[in-house]
Amino acid sequence: MEFKFNLKEILSASLILFSVIDILGSIPIIIDLRKKNGNIHAEQATMVSGLIMIGFFFAGKFILKLLGVDINSFALAGALVLFLIGLEMTLGRNIFKEEHIDTGSHSIVPLAFPIIAGAGTMTTLVSLKSQFEEENIIIGIFINLFFIYIVLKSSSWIEKKLGDAGTQIIRKVFGVILIAIAIKIFKTRI
Repeated sequence: MEFKFNLKEILSASLILFSVIDILGSIPIIIDLRKKNGNIHAEQATMVSGLIMIGFFFAGKFILKLLGVDINSFALAGALVLFLIGLEMTLGRNIFKEEHIDTGSHSIVPLAFPIIAGAGTMTTLVSLKSQFEEENIIIGIFINLFFIYIVLKSSSWIEKKLGDAGTQIIRKVFGVILIAIAIKIFKTRI
């Protein structure tokens, strides 16, 4: 098996994934989840996100086909979750039922999935396979996982720098942006 590493492909795949994952844009959501649940398990969320992305990269089309779900339906389901999270952020109301049992799952749902490794990321991974060599995309995934870990690990520090007023403003703004992203996914997938 011959590896075809290409710096341009690695950079392109990394940047495409970075813009779709939008970990910087997710900072208000991360801060909000940390406030609701006490803390974020950066290692766990990063590892689960990575496993979801790599697993879906290799088996995504097969899994969806096996379940009888097309990529458009999967993307629409992810868009619906993003829409509801955006509504929560914008309106300041809880839509999702809060679990009081500390299982650590708040680092997985909704953080690892669908915010980091959501339908947009998974759909992008499937489409990248037609443009780039697999090994270059895998490296791009790991580069993004590194940035994801840094942002998750420093969420407390970021929140302190922003302050309560800054966090609330960013939360509302990014809530509207999440709603807009969800609507865009709806429009392009219907």
